[in-house]
Amino acid sequence: MRAYERFLKYVRIHTTSDANSNQHPSSRGQFDLAHLLVEELQNMGLEDAAIDEKCYVYASLPASPGHEGAPALGFIAHLDTADDACGENVRPQLFPNYHGQDLVLPSGRVLDVKRFPFLPRLKGETLITSDGSTLLGADDKAGIAEIMTAVERICTEHMTHGRICIAFTPDEEIGEGADYFDISRFGADFAYTVDGGDVGELEYENFNACSAQVVIHGCNVHPGSAKGIMVNAQNVALEFHLSLPMAERPEHTEGYEGFYHLCEMQGTVAQAVLKYIIRDFECDVFQQRKQLFLHIAERLNAQYGAGTVEVQMADSYFNMRRKIEQHRHLIDNACLAINQAGLKPNILPIRGGTDGARLSYEGLPCPNLGTGGFNFHGESECITAERMDRSVEVLLHLIGLYAKVTD
Repeated sequence: MRAYERFLKYVRIHTTSDANSNQHPSSRGQFDLAHLLVEELQNMGLEDAAIDEKCYVYASLPASPGHEGAPALGFIAHLDTADDACGENVRPQLFPNYHGQDLVLPSGRVLDVKRFPFLPRLKGETLITSDGSTLLGADDKAGIAEIMTAVERICTEHMTHGRICIAFTPDEEIGEGADYFDISRFGADFAYTVDGGDVGELEYENFNACSAQVVIHGCNVHPGSAKGIMVNAQNVALEFHLSLPMAERPEHTEGYEGFYHLCEMQGTVAQAVLKYIIRDFECDVFQQRKQLFLHIAERLNAQYGAGTVEVQMADSYFNMRRKIEQHRHLIDNACLAINQAGLKPNILPIRGGTDGARLSYEGLPCPNLGTGGFNFHGESECITAERMDRSVEVLLHLIGLYAKVTD
């Protein structure tokens, strides 16, 4: 079975995660996909395939005889899809021999070449989209399908391999995918997340990240007698936000540039709340960004009174580069496997985070590989069958490379 055929089945299962559920997994539909995957893995002969109570799927394939000394290599993808667009009732559409031009989806949504200039590169391939009313789910059901297809080929084609460890995690999209990940049970020495963009991409750098909440306490009195008394929390909130560099917002940054992102704001005269995420690749600059929040709060408190502005910050994850570079073979072998699959490696920084970033800091070095998808988290999401095939080839070449490594 080709990877895209599995993918078409997986995307029909509703697995959108819910940041407000306070449960793990955050949505019950993730169990539906997990149970299907365990059944498929067991049918392939992975007898230990199982789901734990938190909806983590684990499975392993013992090393080929004579290759027990090779490193245990892991592959990880996530079950959930993002809530940025509807993930229910996904109706995948196939466009064989795609013409590389503007494409009108059944909903009327247009995949516009001017907006999405990568589209002409997909000419002649089998383009897969949703009907334009939902996301597609390539992030990360494409990664799941590619891992499953690679495992099936190893089993059916009797390929030589070291120990292979598989895991599928819930709730990656809401930053909780590594919360209950059992590294010991997983059993890998090293791993790759299969959760990136176009096939051939390799990512081992990501943002240092934290969330910040700014609470402003105002003083509300009748506006007719407010002079010298009222402190309008909303106005102070505006002052706080406008004290941050305007050029360092997500819409003005790219590449290795960090940012401050205002995610949510609400307020009255009496109280206002601003919720931010802060991102940067460099640790020292990341700390400077967090310090700026405290400096602004200190200045406003001096102006409006102690306790007017409160800042709460919590680190989310850190740049995995410092951990991955200690195991340079993960980068070198990935590049070699991509070359062997007939592609040119494209090493990019992740302007976000993955399960692998947190797992790398917990002792499981884990860079990220591309799946062949584009436009994640929206109704214009797409992928091609051929790029999924190439991703499977990359995984198989990686497995072959590590099978040759012995203690």
